[in-house]
Order: sequence, then structure tokens, then C-alpha cells
Amino acid sequence: MREYEVSLNPNKLVKYLRKPSKEFTRHDIIRFIEENGIEMVNFRFAGEDGKLKTLNFVVTSRDYLESILSTGERVDGSSLFSFVDADSSDLYVIPRFSSAFVNPFSEIPSLDILCSYYTKDGKPLESAPEYILRKAHNEFKKSTGYVFKAMGELEYYVISKTDTLYPAKDQKGYADSQPFSKWEDLRREAMNLIAQAGGKIKYGHSEVGNFTAGDEYYEQQEIEFQPVEAEDAVDQLLIGKWILRMLGKKHNVNISFAPKITVGKAGSGLHIHFLAEKNGVNLMADDEGITDVAKRIIAGILNKAKELTAFGNTVPLSYLRLVPNQEAPVNICWGDTNRSALVRVPLGWIAKTNMVRDANPFEKYEVPYIPGKQTVELRTPDGSADLYHLMAGLIMAAQSGLENADSLELSKKLYAGVDIFKEEKKGTSFQFEQLPFSCSDSADALEKDRSFFEKNMVFPKGTIDRFINKLRSFNDKNLRVELYGKEDEIRKLVNKYLHHM
Repeated sequence: MREYEVSLNPNKLVKYLRKPSKEFTRHDIIRFIEENGIEMVNFRFAGEDGKLKTLNFVVTSRDYLESILSTGERVDGSSLFSFVDADSSDLYVIPRFSSAFVNPFSEIPSLDILCSYYTKDGKPLESAPEYILRKAHNEFKKSTGYVFKAMGELEYYVISKTDTLYPAKDQKGYADSQPFSKWEDLRREAMNLIAQAGGKIKYGHSEVGNFTAGDEYYEQQEIEFQPVEAEDAVDQLLIGKWILRMLGKKHNVNISFAPKITVGKAGSGLHIHFLAEKNGVNLMADDEGITDVAKRIIAGILNKAKELTAFGNTVPLSYLRLVPNQEAPVNICWGDTNRSALVRVPLGWIAKTNMVRDANPFEKYEVPYIPGKQTVELRTPDGSADLYHLMAGLIMAAQSGLENADSLELSKKLYAGVDIFKEEKKGTSFQFEQLPFSCSDSADALEKDRSFFEKNMVFPKGTIDRFINKLRSFNDKNLRVELYGKEDEIRKLVNKYLHHM
């Protein structure tokens, strides 16, 4: 690791141990604990609800530390997952040392470590969400020789008491600065803490959504990450959500990742950017534009777009966001810099320009050309997404696109290219299939194609059953029609899922 990568890294363990987190060992963790006055270790692991769970350990001796870091601890799996039976519910949680970070909220100096689930036989739990993602990524690497990298755009609302000082313009909050953005400080604090916890932050900004309802003020914010390997991308989103909620508690405000707060106002998505990489080279674009590799991946994902909503849009509220004539996608198509498309190819610094020199005429030094920044964005998911399963499904869809002979032809067929909602393009959207209208429709799509996700034992049969049954349990097939114009009923639905995800 280069010296400046250590000195500038916000993770306290990286700075102290002077090595990248991927190289952390048990002895590194123990040395950091001993030499930095850490009094408590917290094992963190995701449950079926997608939220982080905790086991607390008081550090009493080096032997005790060796014990928990070498063998993990038992947990009651039946209380964490519906698919684990109570009569055989013991699972092991085993720490992943690379994920260790100093807890920024605990008054007692504490170290947190994310964990994986293992069975009584010492094997990874086949149905564990983290392991399903690992299996999907391993199959992708084996089949293609590529690494799948991803990052999320974490959109959320801060809900606070109304502040009449410097009111922002309704639904015009994008990239506002203080004092018009009331909760910029909370966002900056969150970004700093997420980075200290190992998250690779790209940037943060206020989002479009802001409005006042009664004595409450709603302000939308976004934190965007950098692309990392798929497993790490999910870890940093989980930690990011936890840190934002902890800061909400600290500042006595509500933080919600709900896909829709109210009708007519911007909803919150959880857009996923992704790329395929080989030997450190991004394969999504070259000097001419996006590559056939990227087009094949896009085709694979669009081909499974309906099924992926089962993992990325998991509550009835999700389908109040996915409605026509707004930025959230409805039609299964892709386009360049097109926010109405389901898959978007954003600007990627492909052209070799002199923008920095033009903006800075006294720049003395050679401006480096930095390639490999191109990503592709899936705009369907929202804050209700089951992140591990969504990412696993996304990787499997991408792999299918790379493997299928007709993917390039399909990518041509599904290319929108322009804003299909503009007046001159009316009628164009009807050439494209549409996303599911409800959780029930999403369950139907998943059931129809369940064999795709179950192949190679990536998704266990019981996992697919669980998603289908849960989605159908909402009984929401006609909910969008039934709720039309009924603001009180919509408000009840919003309140029900405000903190669901």
C-alpha cells in the first residue's frame, strides 16, 4: 500500500496498522485493541430484515480475545431467519477481519466487526444472504474471468420540525447549500463516519425532494459511494444506513429510506451502479464509447428486470414510486444519460478533453488522463431492497447477458436513447415491456423464472419460496388503483413502511 493511501485513509485501523483492510489478520485486530484502549468488541451481522444485529463482548483478557476472534460465537438462527427451525437453530457467526472499524457512537471504546454465518458442521450457511451473494459472485468470476464491482446511491429523507428560515423551493432542492439545505451538516457528519468505518465515499449532496407538511419539514439527501467488489458494496450500504439512523437519533430527527414519502413528491431510490473489471481494467467503455461487454451485461439485466424487482422493490410502497411520467423507471429499456430509462449509461469521462486546463489557465503540470470511470446504472431499486439478494440477482443477470449469444441484438432492441416521455416521443414507450405494478406481480415474475436463480445452488429453493410468499402476502395487486386520490390511506401506508427497510 502506498504511503499516501495510508496517511489519507480515514479508517483508524488502516492508519494504525499501515496496511489495507483486506490484509487484516486476527493478530492485527488484537494488537489494535491492546494498543488503543479498546474495551469492547461488537459482532455485527445482518438479519432477514436487512438490519444490522449485534453481540457485545467486554474485553477481559488476551485469551478471551483469541477465543472469540478464532472461533466466533453462537447465535439463535431461528430468531434471525424465518427459514431456520427452532429445534436446530444454533448458528456460528464468524468475524471478517477486513470489515473492522472503531464504533463512532459508543461511549465505551469499541471495535465493530461484520460477521458471516456458519452451520454446526463449520460450513457456510447456504441460505445466508451474505453467502448467496458470495456464491453468485464466485460463479460470475469462474464463468467470465471478470470481477463485478458496484456501488449504491443512498437516498433518504430527513424529517424534522418545520424551519421557516431560508425556505427552499418545493421539489427544487438538488445540490442546495446551507442555509437552504437544512441538513447538510448531518449528511457531512454521516459521510465522515461512514468513511471511518471503511466505506468508500464518492460524494454527497442534497436531492430534489423537499416539502413542508403541517409542522414537519421533509428534506431529501443522497450519499453516493465508489465502486468496490460486490460484497463490499453491500457492506458499506448496510453500515451507511445504520450510521444515518444513529445520527437521526442523535439529532432527534427521523431518517427514512422509504421509496415514497407522499404522492407528487420525489421518491427515494437506491440506484446501483456497476461495472465488470479484468486485471484492474474497467471493461465497460473504451475510447469509442461503451463496449460490447457493457451492452451484453445491460441486455442480461433488462431481460431479468421484472424478476429483480422481487429483491429490489419489496414493499407495496415501492410501486407508488414506479409510476409513469416521472424519473423513476417504468419501461424496460436503456439509454445514455437518460433518467427515465430503467438502465442508464451516465457520463463516464470517455472523451480525452482539456476541461481542467480550460478552467484553470495557470495550471502548470500535466493533467493526467484517468480512464476506467464508466459505470452503468440500474435505477429500479429503492430503500426496501434486500441488498444481498438484489446484488446476487444482479450479478446472475449480468452473467447471463455475457453468456447468451443474442445479447447484443437484445440490447439494440431495448435501446431507448432519448427521453421517451417527451411530447415528440409519445407512443414510443409502448414498444417496451413494463415493470411489475405490485409486489404480487413481482412475485409472479420471480416464480415464473425461479429456476434461473436456483441454478448452481446459488439461491436455495426455500429462499425463493420465502420471497414469493412474502410478496404475495401484501395482497396488493390492485393497490395502486384502489389508493388513487386517497391521501389519508396513502399516508397510512407511508407510515407503515417509514422505517421498514
